[in-house]
Amino acid sequence: MQIPIRLNQTRLSCHWDEERKVMKNRSILTLVLLVAMMGVGCRTSRTTPRPLIGITSVYKVNEDSSASVLLGFAYVRAVLESGGLPVILPAIESDRAICQYVDELDGLVLVGGRDIPPGAYGREPHETVDVMPAERYNFESKLISSWWASGKPILGVCLGMQFANVVRGGTLIQDIPSQVGKEVIHRGDDAYHLVEISPGSCLGKILGDDKAMVLSRHHQAVDDVGSGLKVVASSSDGVIEGLERIGGGFGLFVQWHPESMEDAAHRMAIYGALIRACVEVNKG
Repeated sequence: MQIPIRLNQTRLSCHWDEERKVMKNRSILTLVLLVAMMGVGCRTSRTTPRPLIGITSVYKVNEDSSASVLLGFAYVRAVLESGGLPVILPAIESDRAICQYVDELDGLVLVGGRDIPPGAYGREPHETVDVMPAERYNFESKLISSWWASGKPILGVCLGMQFANVVRGGTLIQDIPSQVGKEVIHRGDDAYHLVEISPGSCLGKILGDDKAMVLSRHHQAVDDVGSGLKVVASSSDGVIEGLERIGGGFGLFVQWHPESMEDAAHRMAIYGALIRACVEVNKG
């Protein structure tokens, strides 16, 4: 029997205290920091340091019961080529680590993966649901909640958009083909389709257009929109393809995978917007 899961909306307390002062040396970050510098050697005299961009990862349980941290390199490349320094975040059971990530990272990218437990948004599971491991769900739901409270720039991709929506109290369509239809192919080897973008939206300004051909790999989608979010893009079948944060800091969420698209300008526009937002925050 499916045990309903309700998202704990209590945010972590991430204020400085004596325990956290001990962690100021970024010891946890050094375990997962991917040093990606142009050229050879590390110069300490850079006038414009790259923003530190945390990238969530896929938690996989292996056949021998060990675990692996997985991440498509396209995410790393997109952050790096857009001017950020990628930091891969494993799903670890540590509230202190989450507080430090929120405090020390400049931006956050939420990546794709398996499905969110339907109990998290009060639904019984559809037969097609492939639930992510509890380790990732527990870590990432806390991370998103705390990051949202910080107001720091955030970009959600595919599952990342769905995850942010659920954390903000929204719900999901659990299977597009059976619950919406097959007018638009949203998941496949080369599932490009058109999305319409709201005029005047941040996304529209970023891409410089009110429509875009995008590459998607999902069978779920946003249903009820969570608090603090608004719809800014949709496909012709009515599936929500883009969300933006209302108020607060930069928050962009897209259902497609810009980092995997051959269109470098599109890829750089989306990820570059995140990096620019981080730079602006750091200037302020």
